Amino acid sequence: MNYPLELIAPENYLLATAEAENAPIVLAGVLLSLVVIYLASKLGGELSRMLDFPPVLGELVGGVVVGASALNLIVFPESGASASDSLIMTALQFFDQPSPEAVASIFASQSEAISILAELGVIVLLFEIGLESDLRELQKVGYQAAIVAVVGVVAPFVAGTAGLMFFFNVPTIPAVFAGAALTATSIGITSKVLSELGYLKSAEGQIIVGAAVIDDVLGIIVLAVVASLAKTGEVDISNVIYLIISATVFLFGSILLGKFFNKAFNLSAEILKTRGNIVIPAFIFALLMSFLANAIHLEAILGAFAAGLVLDETDKRNELDEQVIPIADILVPIFFVTVGARVDLSVLNPVVPENRQGLVLAVFLIVVAIIGKVITGWAVFGKPGINRLAIGVGMIPRGEVGLVFAGIGAASGALDKPLQAAIIIMVILTTFLAPPFLRFAFKNTPKVAVEEADAAS
Repeated sequence: MNYPLELIAPENYLLATAEAENAPIVLAGVLLSLVVIYLASKLGGELSRMLDFPPVLGELVGGVVVGASALNLIVFPESGASASDSLIMTALQFFDQPSPEAVASIFASQSEAISILAELGVIVLLFEIGLESDLRELQKVGYQAAIVAVVGVVAPFVAGTAGLMFFFNVPTIPAVFAGAALTATSIGITSKVLSELGYLKSAEGQIIVGAAVIDDVLGIIVLAVVASLAKTGEVDISNVIYLIISATVFLFGSILLGKFFNKAFNLSAEILKTRGNIVIPAFIFALLMSFLANAIHLEAILGAFAAGLVLDETDKRNELDEQVIPIADILVPIFFVTVGARVDLSVLNPVVPENRQGLVLAVFLIVVAIIGKVITGWAVFGKPGINRLAIGVGMIPRGEVGLVFAGIGAASGALDKPLQAAIIIMVILTTFLAPPFLRFAFKNTPKVAVEEADAAS
């Protein structure tokens, strides 16, 4: 229903008018941000390749350079930055002269748009990884992946929580929160590195990816538990049970129902004659699965990964692979660069007094973070000749998942600044160490194993 302008509250009308006037400036900010992101992605990726490192490491480093740690081109308000901290906003004000209130609104809208594009990027990445994975191979290593995931959650959580309480006298709730942050594994970063190295379809790669997916589900449950503990001082058991059941039903249900969708997908590809007859139905399915996962309080990336696994079985899989790659090339770099841009290396500065305690705590958390995941490789049994070190190293990076824990912990008041800084440092180092560590761990694994896995699939 349309109301006469005179019936609309004056302040709401003025706000709507201001937002409409600022829309072109917001768009300009998004476009300029994307230029910076793509330049950082390509320059970083090419430099990393020249140094014989996985390109994804260069994208992360490129993000750090253009982010809050260096050039302040890509910064986000949720990290504590304001419009005056953003050089892109400064550039926009050179062409326009918005009011201070408008500048803050433009900065928030521009940052939100980039964040949404980054989320779409990681959804596309996990959809692509699902397509590259082999559901039959994942099923073969399913129980191995589950054991690796459980050990990778329990070991660092117990060691981190107990160590902080015993050695550093950290109160229970902050210690539990920090221990929970140690449980995360960034499936996006690990799977991308495995794909670039050519080991995604190896036995080790399949175990790592499967364990990372399960680890992500367990991480969501752990996060729900510690967030409830931080807010109320007690755990909502019903919420925990709900998350466990919903995650299990969603993953297994999507795979079972996927067999029926494959028939519909192949039929639609034959019926539709316009451009995008394969890739558009595929993305409809991937986005729908992501929506359903998000709607039941799981991670949207789990839905995208499940969709990729399902469509890996379709007859149109090779054509779909070719059509998804350019979409991933456009959206995925936004995710990796923004992950790097959100990192603030100032927490590593020992000159700042409050950072010193954080650095000491960080050393402890880093040791636990690395050892707690590396030992997961030795939880694999019945697989003679398996590269156990590679499996453990593949579980190390915390990435954006660890930053989510730190952010929620800080917002709830459960973490003080030194402990929050320690978690951020741990996340930074585990994220950046994983790519070169993985390359080192796989150096003695023959490529023949990978070629045989590809042939078998």
